[in-house]
Amino acid sequence: MVDVSIIIINYNSFDLLSDCLATLFEHTKGISFEVIVVDNGSTLPGLEEVKKLFPSVKYITNEKGMGFASANNLGIKNASGRYILMLNNDILFIEDALSKIVGYSNLLGNNAIIGCKLLNRDLSYQVSVVDYDCLINLIGETFFLYKLFPRNRFLSKYHLNNRYQTEPMEVEAVKGAFLFAPKKIFDTLNNLDERFFFYYEETDFCCRWKKSGGKIIYYPGAKIIHLGGASTDSDHWFKYKFQHLSKIQFFQKHFNGIKFLLAVILQYAALIIRFPLYFIIGLLKRDSALIRKSGYYLRSIFLFPSGNNGGIS
Repeated sequence: MVDVSIIIINYNSFDLLSDCLATLFEHTKGISFEVIVVDNGSTLPGLEEVKKLFPSVKYITNEKGMGFASANNLGIKNASGRYILMLNNDILFIEDALSKIVGYSNLLGNNAIIGCKLLNRDLSYQVSVVDYDCLINLIGETFFLYKLFPRNRFLSKYHLNNRYQTEPMEVEAVKGAFLFAPKKIFDTLNNLDERFFFYYEETDFCCRWKKSGGKIIYYPGAKIIHLGGASTDSDHWFKYKFQHLSKIQFFQKHFNGIKFLLAVILQYAALIIRFPLYFIIGLLKRDSALIRKSGYYLRSIFLFPSGNNGGIS
């Protein structure tokens, strides 16, 4: 049994994948690990070249793309490590972050989900932790109050990212770009919930572990670069559609009654506000990207997830 099984989902991003693997092998020295790449229905060439560069990696090829949670679960089912690291393919390692995380997990008794410090390419801080959606921070998000009061823990679910944190702290959820946990936690929770096709799968995973009495830890002692958005840059509608749908699916699973109804109303209010707002700003600035963004919000208004299978009605 190796120490860590690293699961990377890839779709048409072979240059990013290659850079990720190169920095991973360069910097990770203190532990044994295996890498499992799940190529999730890529339509462009490039996988064979990556295989030549990194022959020790295990490759699973899906002929047809599946949801992000499903693809990760497939990798996890083929993993042999004591720990699992879900890793985005747009990550660059700049230090032996994984060995630090394993050491810290041992200190905690191997009973916590852990995330590390995410950095932008210029090494500036990137959002690394987030609170769960609740009615009050949904109000803050809907009406842009989180922009006006970024440090307010009630109105901004990103408030913890606005203070300089040097010590580990318990949080509600870490970002899925780098999510580390003992394999036994994945076994206990029956892996990721596959109703989340893209987005919110890590938030739901953390929420379920928290509800069971477990801990979610942000560990700033380890840091990596996260380039961000690599999987969705070529299809912006995909991004906006599943941000919206997955959010409502999170409400469906974790909210009940009037709380669920109010959460859905706030979500659609946010779309209705943003559609004309971005359109007007786009016209004034002559910015076609903002006008397209307005269109994505308009299209999202007519989407609602059906049942628990990620379908759209």
